[in-house]
This record gives sequence, structure tokens and C-alpha cells, in this order.
Amino acid sequence: MRYPATAICTLIGLALCLFNVTGYDPHNLFLMMFSVPMWFVELFADLHSVNVWLMYALTVLSWALIGYLTDLGLSRTRARARSRA
Repeated sequence: MRYPATAICTLIGLALCLFNVTGYDPHNLFLMMFSVPMWFVELFADLHSVNVWLMYALTVLSWALIGYLTDLGLSRTRARARSRA
């Protein structure tokens, strides 16, 4: 099984973090919208008290997990289609 969605989603997570690090996202708007771990941190803690590098790592890992689950679902769907034919 190849993992194209995992690679693409991981690159999306990396691009999101790099966009934030470069300063083009000064108010963390895009990071807050597209980072799943930051949604949960916002519910339970103050964002300013959390290590930003940990949030970057968790963001990339969560995007990689989303891609992996997508690849897994696609491979199962394709396997079912092949078994029916």
C-alpha cells in the first residue's frame, strides 16, 4: 500500500507550521483554524502557556494521521471493489 495522502497531508501540516513561523500569520489565525491539537488546547488551557514547538509537532503529526487514515480507508474501499469484480 502506498501512502500518497499521508505524504500530502504531512506536507500540508509542515507548510502550515512554516507559514506561522515565518511571521506571515502574526495573529495565528491559520494555525488556529487548521491545527486540530490547538482546538483541544484552547478548550483546556491558555494557548500562550503552551510550548509552540510542541504545538507545531502535534500539528504535523495530526495531519499525518489524517492522511494515514485517508489512505487506509481508500485502500479498504479499493480492496472491496476488487473483491466484488
